[in-house]
Amino acid sequence: MTSTTDKLLLSVHEAAQSLSISERTLWSFTQPRGSIPSIKIGARTLYGVDALRRYIADAETGGREHE
Repeated sequence: MTSTTDKLLLSVHEAAQSLSISERTLWSFTQPRGSIPSIKIGARTLYGVDALRRYIADAETGGREHE
């Protein structure tokens, strides 16, 4: 079985679990409502691991750019 750290894209469930939030909260943080970008492939909404990491880094710095 592949761990989520090996994946480039995560499902809604996996992304929410990775952020320790509910899927409902993730939806509210997803663009265009929030600042987390998602990717639509067919009917699936997926989240890039790098985009989630950037979101966390931005949240840690209060949304300021890294110096």
